[in-house]
Amino acid sequence: MFEIPAGGRRYRALELLVKQRRLNKTAPVPCIVRTDGLAEEDSLAENIQRAPLHPLDQFRAFQAMREKGKSEEEIAAAFFVSVGVVKQRLKLAAVSATLLDAYAEEEMTLDQLMAFTVNPDHERQEHVWEALKQHYNKQPYEIRRMLTEGAVRASDRRAQFVGLDNYVEAGGEVLRDLFQTDDGGWLQDAALLETMVIEKLKEEAEAIRAEGWRWIEVGTDFPYGHTYDLRRIRGEAEPMSDEEDATYTALKAEYDKLEDDYAEADELPEEVDERLGEIETAMEALQNRPIRFEPEDYAIAGAFVSIDNSGGLRVERGYVRAEDEPVVETDVDPEGDAADQVSHDDAVDGTGQATDPDEEDDDDGTKPLSDRLVCELTVHRTMALRDALANDPQLAMLACLHAMVLQLFYHYGQDSCVEITPRSTQFGSQAPNLGEAPYVQSIDLGIETWAGNLPKQPEDLWDVLTEWDSDSRDALFAHCVAMTVNAVQEPHHRRPRQLAHADILASTLGLDMVKAGWTPTADSYLGRVTKAQILTAVRDAKGDTDADRIAGFKKPDMVEAAEELLAGTGWLPQPLRTAPLAEDPDEPEFEIADDGDVAPDEPAFEDEEAVALQAAE
Repeated sequence: MFEIPAGGRRYRALELLVKQRRLNKTAPVPCIVRTDGLAEEDSLAENIQRAPLHPLDQFRAFQAMREKGKSEEEIAAAFFVSVGVVKQRLKLAAVSATLLDAYAEEEMTLDQLMAFTVNPDHERQEHVWEALKQHYNKQPYEIRRMLTEGAVRASDRRAQFVGLDNYVEAGGEVLRDLFQTDDGGWLQDAALLETMVIEKLKEEAEAIRAEGWRWIEVGTDFPYGHTYDLRRIRGEAEPMSDEEDATYTALKAEYDKLEDDYAEADELPEEVDERLGEIETAMEALQNRPIRFEPEDYAIAGAFVSIDNSGGLRVERGYVRAEDEPVVETDVDPEGDAADQVSHDDAVDGTGQATDPDEEDDDDGTKPLSDRLVCELTVHRTMALRDALANDPQLAMLACLHAMVLQLFYHYGQDSCVEITPRSTQFGSQAPNLGEAPYVQSIDLGIETWAGNLPKQPEDLWDVLTEWDSDSRDALFAHCVAMTVNAVQEPHHRRPRQLAHADILASTLGLDMVKAGWTPTADSYLGRVTKAQILTAVRDAKGDTDADRIAGFKKPDMVEAAEELLAGTGWLPQPLRTAPLAEDPDEPEFEIADDGDVAPDEPAFEDEEAVALQAAE
């Protein structure tokens, strides 16, 4: 007796011919008899070369060959496929039998079946499959999300900070997806990861504390704006040594030469491209100089130790709390009464009024000018200074810039006679995860860059600004003005006219919140409004059909469905929309009244309140 692993249907066809008396029962039939190898291998190879099998049959055949001792490499070599394909097939064969049966009955797609391989727990797989039967979204990414719920992505900054190898060495498990890019997989043991993060942060914090700072605060992350009320001490970068300077010069020369040599090449050779990368890394390491602080700075300031967005260590040094500020001695006696504040040069008559000391004789000629006279003289000087500055727009802009920079970048910036006080409202608690928005990161980078280019002492600011070119001053001026913008609509502080001006400013700038990086997600909008408002958003962006399709969903399912439907549509809620500018901006929106034709005895305006309202509009 012989088994027929390949050719079963042909054998049954021969039996049918014999039964119909169309073929002799003893007619010879050519056969191939094998006494070694695996029957499954012959069957699978014969079917693949003739016609493709159902994927499920292929998965099970690979699994049977593996159970009989064939390695992944041997299976791949036998069928001329890559080892990765074999691993994928074997991974699919490990899915719950219930799900394989569902796939065989075409209740799910191949992509959905592959998504279930993320988690090897059959019970969890079957639970998710049952849940999906009542779920709107059955996309593979949603299956992966449900199977990895509670896990931490390997691309998470905490995982990057600890390191995947260290996590696995500590006993942690990582789930991988063999069928698509998974950014390193998912870390299953979130508690272990958190413990490792805390321990490593403490180790790094001890090294920072050894520098001598007064205090150290440690955290995985700090809320946006956590340094607003603190004064920042900026250290000085240590200069390069002669050896480092020579090394940097040599690297720069080599980099420039390679760029010149291959300037016209369509594609850089691999070794040249690799060398350019090495040079860039070395030059960047030399340019990132250690920051040096004064000894007295360490005694009053502290540092924040956390994790940055890329998973690296983030250290913010040199912040001074209000209670640690050094006491500044003043010339004014706080306990003195009002009478003590009057200059002894001002004589007071019997009525309590100060008399003019100029009426008294000054025999020795050394008596200083009285406070009253100095005040009068400086009033004249101030008015003359105003008149002169009004006729010099460039210097007026410089004086305004100087005053704003002092207020915005220096903790005690009172070194300007220009009484312009920019007010920069700080945000953080009003909007969760504000620091992750791309436009917030951009403005923060600008603040950090400008602060690094400004002098440490406010008294040196004027000289520095006068030395800068006009483009640099204009850019700094624009940044300072931008820091004063406040278009926040708050229930306890209604400012309709200011908000109307914010709309005009946004229209003039052509502000587009979609291009800026805002998207409607569960956290940013959808999860915080009513179901009716969600349906309105979907109807505006996608039409009535999609809105009606999710109208009967429960709130969590509706939020998920709406987030998927709104992705890439450019839809914005009303507070974020920018009205377009008028088609003809040259056309005046109101007429300027000419009173020249008004009779002298005729009132120019009949209703002053209406006129004031028109002017305000």
